[in-house]
Amino acid sequence: MDEGTAVSWGPDGLVPAIVQDARTGQVLMLAYMNKEALARTLETGETHFWSRSRNGLWHKGATSGNTQQVEEIRVDCDGDALLVRVKPAGPACHTGKVSCFYRDLASAEAASRPPDSRVIHRLEGVIAERKAHPREGSYTSQLFAKGEKEIAKKVGEEGVEVAVATLAEGDDRVLYEMADLVYHGLVLLAQRGLRWADLEGELARRFK
Repeated sequence: MDEGTAVSWGPDGLVPAIVQDARTGQVLMLAYMNKEALARTLETGETHFWSRSRNGLWHKGATSGNTQQVEEIRVDCDGDALLVRVKPAGPACHTGKVSCFYRDLASAEAASRPPDSRVIHRLEGVIAERKAHPREGSYTSQLFAKGEKEIAKKVGEEGVEVAVATLAEGDDRVLYEMADLVYHGLVLLAQRGLRWADLEGELARRFK
């Protein structure tokens, strides 16, 4: 490919590059290339991009080891977009997900809403803080230290206690046990790298 003539570079000297797994067809990520990035990609056989945030060239996987071996590069009919088909050596997304396109729109929109003062969001913030910075004597920190299996066990136990309270006790006790269940559910979500907004997104998807 003659990158000087086959590609219609944008006013900023960049062209969007869609990266696709050559074996599965899964779209992995969207990045941008300038002439230097494309030349380096063709020269080395591994993807190089232009980082708009860092204003510099970057070799995908140079730090993480999650490089992308280029199988072929296609240009669209107008020459203003590239399709880079690769064999990935690891996840494409910085979150550890295989693809950067792992969220449905409903979840993404829910997650993008500004935080408010509701108790559920304040509690989620405290849980995230205890996970990132364990505190001695903190029950939440102790749960994270025990790991996902024990956290899941606690969620199961709290679910049973909600059922028992519903069948044998008054509303106050039901609310008490339900609060325990929600708290432990939030801990489980945080353990798996999920947020309450992701749950809201799933509920919104079903509500439609």
